[in-house]
Amino acid sequence: MRLQERISHHSVPLRDPQEDILAGIRELAPEIKVRAAEIETARRIPPDIVERLRYLGLFRMFVPRSQGGLELDFPAGLEVIKAVTRLDGSMGWISIVAGIGSLIVAAARPELYQRIYQNGPDVAVCGSSQPNGTAERVADGYRVKGRWPFASGCTHADWIGGFCIVTENGKPVPGPQGKPQIRAVALPARDWEIEDTWYAAGLEGTGSHHITLRERIVPEEHLFDIDAAPRLSGPLYQALRQWLPIVHGAFSVSMAEGTVDDLLALAHTGKQQLYAATPMRESETFQYELGRISAGLRAAQAFHEVQVASHWRRALAGTLKDDDVMIEGARSAVWLATTCVGIADACFALAGSGAVYDDSPLQRRLRDLHIGAQHAHAQQRQYVDIGKLALRRSAGHAG
Repeated sequence: MRLQERISHHSVPLRDPQEDILAGIRELAPEIKVRAAEIETARRIPPDIVERLRYLGLFRMFVPRSQGGLELDFPAGLEVIKAVTRLDGSMGWISIVAGIGSLIVAAARPELYQRIYQNGPDVAVCGSSQPNGTAERVADGYRVKGRWPFASGCTHADWIGGFCIVTENGKPVPGPQGKPQIRAVALPARDWEIEDTWYAAGLEGTGSHHITLRERIVPEEHLFDIDAAPRLSGPLYQALRQWLPIVHGAFSVSMAEGTVDDLLALAHTGKQQLYAATPMRESETFQYELGRISAGLRAAQAFHEVQVASHWRRALAGTLKDDDVMIEGARSAVWLATTCVGIADACFALAGSGAVYDDSPLQRRLRDLHIGAQHAHAQQRQYVDIGKLALRRSAGHAG
């Protein structure tokens, strides 16, 4: 029986699901460090490691118990994502995709959702949220075609999705507020073409290639609106978009933690840089900069912890699906990305010339954090909406 089949038949009991996954990640840590270069060279997570992650339960963290999933509380699932990210940026990014993918398909129509999980909860779902496809209404469903970028994890996915603009007679169908109607299409991975395009400056192991559908008729049940009323009960599934900035913040913070870990490990080797009077760890200049970095990291950790707790309280209260909450999450994601990139830059500079080599984890962290900060959820242009929210709220108090 294959590994996935053993898991799906629950032959591996989980006493405390979160702790068991975290324990498995700790056991995997030495191997990941050794295989970091392999992951980057292959530009994907090796299949055997994917299967290990599947075995541990990474792909079923946020799948409902009704489908055999773990349905972890969101903060508990984030701890798993953070543990993976602290080991390796690409694996952390893939763990985010694993969690968010299962949350997005929770908005699918019941018949599609049952098909996705018909063989068990350990399904790898990925896709692209850019609306680079079109879905033309036809008599027997939709004629879908498109080419989507940044499909992280597509090389090991079981199901793949892409966002489409719905059209009729070649023209976009109006949606809310007059904007074009957007729907996600989800199909088995075998139905998609993967273009080998992921040659990037960082997060190289994510396999974030372009995916293509070259015009095919898709049954109506394979399209769904992720902003529609929740189809599943429980706090995890009531508002999907609001979780996205929060997981991005988890990536930034955990990568910064890993960067500081790597710098401290280097200092403890007794390294003494050229022309330096003392080893790094005995230098007051190094100690001063490390203290400043540590303070910045703690501030980032605290901000993220507060935002996660706030979102989870709202989810439990049924008030998470709110545009202002989305902006609050964006505020934390943008600030955290900028702050954590600064931490990585400072650690890289302190490490000296040895950090420039490919075998240095510090340069890999630096690249991964900078690439992560290019994501839409971390773009500084979002400060405009954040500022508008602050003005609106202050005007309300003044009145």
